[in-house]
Amino acid sequence: MNAVNSFALLKILTLLFALMSSSAEAMREYPLPDADTDVVGEVFWVTARHEDTLVELAREHGLGANEMARANPDVDVWLPGEGTRVRLPIAFLLPPGPREGIVVNLAEYRLYYFPPGEDRVFTAPVGIGRDAFRTPVLETRVTDRIERPSWTPPRSVRESYASRGVELSRVVPPGPDNPLGDYAIMLATPGYLIHGTNQSFGVGARVSHGCLRLYPEDIERLVWKVPVGTPVRIIHAPYKVGWRGDDLVMQAHRPLTEFEDEDMESALRQQLGDHLNGGRIDWDVAKETALQARGIPVVIGYRGETLAAISE
Repeated sequence: MNAVNSFALLKILTLLFALMSSSAEAMREYPLPDADTDVVGEVFWVTARHEDTLVELAREHGLGANEMARANPDVDVWLPGEGTRVRLPIAFLLPPGPREGIVVNLAEYRLYYFPPGEDRVFTAPVGIGRDAFRTPVLETRVTDRIERPSWTPPRSVRESYASRGVELSRVVPPGPDNPLGDYAIMLATPGYLIHGTNQSFGVGARVSHGCLRLYPEDIERLVWKVPVGTPVRIIHAPYKVGWRGDDLVMQAHRPLTEFEDEDMESALRQQLGDHLNGGRIDWDVAKETALQARGIPVVIGYRGETLAAISE
């Protein structure tokens, strides 16, 4: 094989490896940090190519489309443009409460899984229930894991389809037309489950009839890791606060419409909790971070001598 052909083959293999790796790494995995740290991952930047969209970059880097759009408010979702710097918000404050089981933060459109007996966390974007079929805040548990599930849409969903002139079967068999995708995690709460999808563009947005959608590669990686009986908490925490060393860090997301009437400052104080006694807080920065809701961790206070920004 001559040098030109070898170089061409190397380029092809490199591209295939990159595609395989980006798919395999869609669900992020991190070692659990020390007790004084609540942040995993880091924000970084990439340079868009002519053919890129924010939706494609989100999928490639284990993010939802909404996460990417909020972090890059001045960038066109479909035409970022050659050479445009795109921020990847791959830094996450762990959700409030026990670090166990599955936790889904609706305001964040993100799932966290803390496997039992392991000092690590998996996280992936999720699609949640649209406004007419809201995913509820609740506590439940895993009851089963299913490969190639059938879908039995409830009457409300069949009626919703019928209003658009679509007659939906009472049972949709496994296959490419099944919105549950290839795998499903069944929950003890009737009518709700965590599943894949045949419409990946809906991951990270309000698109479902109440269930939680994962990218196909993410549900495939997660489904057999989660034992039956695993606790599941679905929460709504638009403002997450935690420590990164001596820095008090806040990650803000836009509240869902059904929670918009809640007082922002009261919600902030509730999330800050004991942190109010653990360090000094710059309320102007905290409020501005909440209003912008970019999903980027921002330092709002400290217990040391200086504020160290981690938002860029």
